[in-house]
Parts: sequence; C-alpha cells; structure tokens
Amino acid sequence: MRRKLPSLQALACFEAAARHESYTRAAQELALTQGAVSRQVAALEAFVGQPLFRRTRHGVALTERGRDYATQVAPRLAALEQDTLDVMSSQSGALRLRLAAVPTFATRWLIPRLPDLKRQHPDLTVHIETRTRPFMFADTAFDAALYAGTPDQVANWAGTQAVKLLDEAVVPVCSPHWLGGQPQLSPQAIASLPLLQQSTRPLAWRQWFEAQGVVAPLALMGARFELFSMTAAAAACGLGLALVPRLLIGDELARGELVVACDQVLASARAYYLVRPEGDSHPPAVLAFQDWLIQATQFKT
Repeated sequence: MRRKLPSLQALACFEAAARHESYTRAAQELALTQGAVSRQVAALEAFVGQPLFRRTRHGVALTERGRDYATQVAPRLAALEQDTLDVMSSQSGALRLRLAAVPTFATRWLIPRLPDLKRQHPDLTVHIETRTRPFMFADTAFDAALYAGTPDQVANWAGTQAVKLLDEAVVPVCSPHWLGGQPQLSPQAIASLPLLQQSTRPLAWRQWFEAQGVVAPLALMGARFELFSMTAAAAACGLGLALVPRLLIGDELARGELVVACDQVLASARAYYLVRPEGDSHPPAVLAFQDWLIQATQFKT
C-alpha cells in the first residue's frame, strides 16, 4: 500500500516557515525564493486538506492545526537528518555505538577516558546523548545506556539487563575560602553554612547530617541545581557547600578549585550501571564498549 506522505521538500519548507512564521526568512534559510516556499506550503496544505497558515498584516501566522503539525514534524525531520548524517559519516567495517548517558557522569568521567577506548578500539565511534530516566530501547536508536540509579530502579527498567559499574558516595566539598585556614570543617560547622541543593536529590544534605548525628535546621534550604556539574561549579565559585560524588570532581580537586570540607562520606544506594536491551545477542560495538568499561571502572576513579 502506498504511504500517505507529503514531499520532503514541502515538509522542509513548512518546518522552516513555521519556525520563523515567515515565508521570507524560511526562503533565506533554505536558499529558495519566497514564491517557491509559498508554493510548497500551499501544496502541503492541499495534501493534508487543512490550512496551516493564515495571512496577517505582518505576514503569516500558524493556524492551530498548523502549530500542532509543526510540533510533530520538526523533531521527525531533525531525527531523519541525524540518521542521514550517521549513515554518511559511517565508514565501511567501522563500529558505532549509540549511547544514552546521564550528563555529568558522561562529561566528567566517561569522555576524559574515551581516548583510551579509541586506542584499544580504533574502529569504534561512540555517539552520546543525554538521558536521565529509563526509556524503551525499542522506541529509540540507542544501543546502550549509562544510568545512575538504585538497584530497584534498574531492576524495574523493563526489557533490559544491567551491569553495575561504580557505587556512588557523596562528599561535602567547597571553595577553599570556606575553610578559613582550617584543614577541614566539622559537621556542626557545616550545618551553619550556605548549602547548595541538588534538585534531583532533595534530601541528600538531611541524610548526610543525620548520618553524622547533627541537627541541621538549614539542611533543606539553599539554591537548587539540576546537575552535579552545576552544583560543583556553584561550589567552586564560592556560593556554598555541595554534596557531590568525588569521582565526578577529580579535576576541580586536583586544581584546588574545590576541597573536601569534611571526610565524612555518605554512602548511597545509587550506583552507575551500563544498561542494555535484554537478550543474548548484542552488536560487537556494545560488547567491546562493555568490556572496556568494566576494565576502566576496576580502578574506581
């Protein structure tokens, strides 16, 4: 059966015109004439049987149906473009891994180690996109994922199998000026200082103080940041103290931008995992990456 699909050129013109709400600017972006864009959009409107734009005093504006359609079309065109670029960039016989990863772990831990992966597997190319929550592999192009979570969260990720890589333990860190010349601070002293909060771990400071047997009325207060990289950057700038996994801030500690405020570490139920679709058959790229990753995490750094 023939697919009910409009022309790709018409969709490209519509997407650009919808984004700019201007045929003129869409034409400039696509290196076409305004008339060509207008004809392509008109052909698309005839194809779908719906007006997608309406004329205004200042040009054109999306109709309600047009806005809904643009919202759906834009990501699909972007995905199609990315798929095409992936094919164009792939060399014959080369291995390719499409990896979903939690952002700070990917930036701070994984990427600095990728040169070693490249030395061991020169034909393997790793493409990384960020994901922080479980997803259905069948609905994506990902081959594997690096995920931070609890054992229950990993066990409940349907249709997957996982390899535990590293346990997560957080430690309080700060800019050196908060120490005031002391080697470290006591938990009681930390309780009175500005605390930086991780929005995805809202109870972390309370749990840390409870583990130290310290009453801390300010444990839930303070500026909130979504990513560990943001929290670490805020701490390095002197905004307060942060609870972050030590394995993610090695560079800041080495440069002296951050120091450990107190050696009392909070062990977490969370860990970092390599997650793959369930089954016995996996692409060679996934198996090569997994073997290298297990070897790399044995150093616990």
